[in-house]
Amino acid sequence: MSATQQGPNIVFLFSDQQRWDTLGCYGQPLDITPNLDRLAREGVLFENVFTCQPVCGPARSCLMTGKYATETGCFQNGISLPRTERTLANHLSGAGYEVGYIGKWHLASDDEAMDGREAFDVRTKPIPPERRGGFNDFWLASDVLEFTSHSYDGHMFDGDGNQRDFPPGRYRVDAQTDWVLEYLQTRAGERPFFLFVSYLEPHFQNDHVHFEGPTGSKERFKGFRLPGDLVGTEGDWREEYPDYLGCCWSLDQNVGRIREELTRLGLADNTLLIYTSDHGCHFRTRNREYKRSCHDGSLRIPLVVHGPGFTGGRTVEDLVSLMDLPPTVLRAGGVAPPEYMRGRALQELTAGNATDWPQEAFAQISESHCGRTVRTKQWKYSVRAPTEIAHPRLRESEVYVEDCLYDLEADPHERHNLAGEADLAGVRADLAKTLVRRMVGVGEKPPEIRCAG
Repeated sequence: MSATQQGPNIVFLFSDQQRWDTLGCYGQPLDITPNLDRLAREGVLFENVFTCQPVCGPARSCLMTGKYATETGCFQNGISLPRTERTLANHLSGAGYEVGYIGKWHLASDDEAMDGREAFDVRTKPIPPERRGGFNDFWLASDVLEFTSHSYDGHMFDGDGNQRDFPPGRYRVDAQTDWVLEYLQTRAGERPFFLFVSYLEPHFQNDHVHFEGPTGSKERFKGFRLPGDLVGTEGDWREEYPDYLGCCWSLDQNVGRIREELTRLGLADNTLLIYTSDHGCHFRTRNREYKRSCHDGSLRIPLVVHGPGFTGGRTVEDLVSLMDLPPTVLRAGGVAPPEYMRGRALQELTAGNATDWPQEAFAQISESHCGRTVRTKQWKYSVRAPTEIAHPRLRESEVYVEDCLYDLEADPHERHNLAGEADLAGVRADLAKTLVRRMVGVGEKPPEIRCAG
């Protein structure tokens, strides 16, 4: 590493639709994630982590900007990130970092004209530079990777708009990681780098309507232990869960490849490695598809961090939001997080100097319905816009109706909805106040919340 470099390298590994309990360090009994488990033993494992928006594009907009999806306007898929937003790449570039992106972007296309923007479709085309969120130094991506590839074929586009194909017969996670290793091998070391790696797995393959693990996954992982929230449910987990675990196993194997390469190149000691996901997966047990609900199957995600400031094999029990990662990344790169960022840097928790850390996680929900949720250690409380005013492009509502209440201490798998229980009226009222406070805190108007039933 060149002596001119300032600050650690930052490699952000981002999976898609991965439940927290697929990792051994969170209790997965099968040998799915030995490399991530080792990373947790050597770094920091965050035990209670939740997305701020359980759908792909909106969650990415939050992660790139530190703002909630209603603030960026990217509250549903198919809405591009406004070019006026300052992203992690913009901030770190200004601090001397080389910024690179490899994988799924999902923030360049506008499915329809709205909010003064024209329809613009690059879901299967090269993304123009002005729609890449400031990742100007290195680019190899597709806007919607599931539309330009399958598990064993496909392509992305480089910074010049040239198509780059996966090698024949190469599994998608392996091929993408090959390109990550190429990137690492070609760094000159004159500047620190921030590399964001956005995998598609374990997201289902849209046009095949299946999860697609590496060949042999169905046999290899057929002896799974079913997560408690799926027991006794319908859904499609019977057919799909082994391949889903196969996807997660492949991701873990490639985390191992990246760590080995960082070590070989002499970069490991000065590289912050972050692994997390955009949201979880409930296998069509809570609604008609896989996410977009208030339940932990949708909201709860893994988070393992290793590198400068994140060592020692610690486990953090505090509630953490995906919104806390933007200021964490900036703080690691020596950039003071701007005041508009809604989360808080996780270095406060690892350094032991956090004060007034939030006692709840807050999430906005869209596409399946317009909803808002708070989750504390004990309670899950969620509301949704009433049917008579809901419509597909509803960003927020003036009125919500109580939808779900779960006592997570007594019912960790959220099987018994207590929203209509009269003897919990006080609990619901307190949680409603907390929810409204969080909504107002991100620029929403104080809503009317109507009681369930």
